[in-house]
Amino acid sequence: MQDNEKRFPQIKPLMNSSEAYYESSRCLFCYNAPCTIACPTSIDIPLFIRQINNGNLTGAGKTIYDSNYLGNTCAKVCPTEVLCEGACVFTKVNIKALAIGRLQNFATNNAILTKQKYFEIPNPNGKSVAIIGAGPAGISCACELRKAGYQVDIFEAKSNPSGLALHGVAPYKITNREALMEVEYLREQFGFNIIYNTRIANIEDVQKLETKYDAVFLGIGLGNSAEIKINGEDKPECIGATEFIEQIKMNPSEEPIARKVIVLGGGNTAMDAASECARLGAEKVIVAYRRSEKEMKAYYFEYDLAKVTGVTGMFNIAPIEIVGGNNVEGVKFIRTEHVDGKLRNIQGSEFVLDCDLVIKATGQMKQKSLIANISGITMDETGRILVNETSGQTSNPKYFAGGDAVNGGAEVVNATAEGKIAGIGIHLFLSR
Repeated sequence: MQDNEKRFPQIKPLMNSSEAYYESSRCLFCYNAPCTIACPTSIDIPLFIRQINNGNLTGAGKTIYDSNYLGNTCAKVCPTEVLCEGACVFTKVNIKALAIGRLQNFATNNAILTKQKYFEIPNPNGKSVAIIGAGPAGISCACELRKAGYQVDIFEAKSNPSGLALHGVAPYKITNREALMEVEYLREQFGFNIIYNTRIANIEDVQKLETKYDAVFLGIGLGNSAEIKINGEDKPECIGATEFIEQIKMNPSEEPIARKVIVLGGGNTAMDAASECARLGAEKVIVAYRRSEKEMKAYYFEYDLAKVTGVTGMFNIAPIEIVGGNNVEGVKFIRTEHVDGKLRNIQGSEFVLDCDLVIKATGQMKQKSLIANISGITMDETGRILVNETSGQTSNPKYFAGGDAVNGGAEVVNATAEGKIAGIGIHLFLSR
């Protein structure tokens, strides 16, 4: 079995001390810093950078973890180009933004390796909370609750924590080792329990939690890749993007990737899957999107990264069939156009692109079946759980929620922020 860390060099590698010193020297330590405002977890970025520059790595780590319990993971996987670094004042005068993400990684990596203990856990307050899902939202909520003295048990369906940070983020952004190392660092420091291979799936499971625990946090994320409902979708070489990325990360294989790959979709996950295929040696990788290039949901830098690896983009084409016998042989498309503000197919424009593998990056399904087993929880028309934004509380007061099940699929840093908000909300609710 090949080593993913060798196959996928990190696009944001760890800085050494000299690099961190000189990069931190560039910071202007802005008053009312736009980088901090742009951070969903409101990290005091100028402060931790000044601390790095002064040689106070312990303090820098504390500043970060005070605001963001997944400080190292977010440093690696955040789209810093459109968040903190995108807001850096240097960009206003066409100067390269400060490498905030890499500096944050430098400080938090030091904290983890030196086992810095930043938080004192109080004596048990006699109350307990169940968390469903050990992803970023669940872990963040657990840390906040333990800081207030609650017993916290996290129920995780998989055999590892971190949710998409481990299973669904491209391996060239963060290694498995890094994602797991931070969760273990937090678990040792805060003392929450993670019960693996335990899926909360039916009414009986839910009732047991409601009986045993004073409150429940739903950090369940999203489900499997959504079907696109076209003929041939059931062929073995047609796979969802999140499932494909998870397979590459958790079960790396020395078997060669398909020669020709078509990725359906125009989001960041599509770019990740396409980049991975190209890096694994596929001869041709095409990202096919039914709308125009300007309408893609992917960040510009994600598409640029994919193109650098050899990925080709094709736009205004919609898949109508996966062709082939028992195996995938290609995808039949039809060209599209905008007419009166609506996207429509151009009749008679069908064509086939040959391929050996089709990856569907067209969204993930909501986990409605679990929510249906919980009374009194309201969802919107798309299946997202509705919560009070200031507390994370659902319409069933005993339940709180955060992460992708609430925001529909945002960034790891958003889930981390929402988990912390819900932890505070649960504490206020149970303290009344």
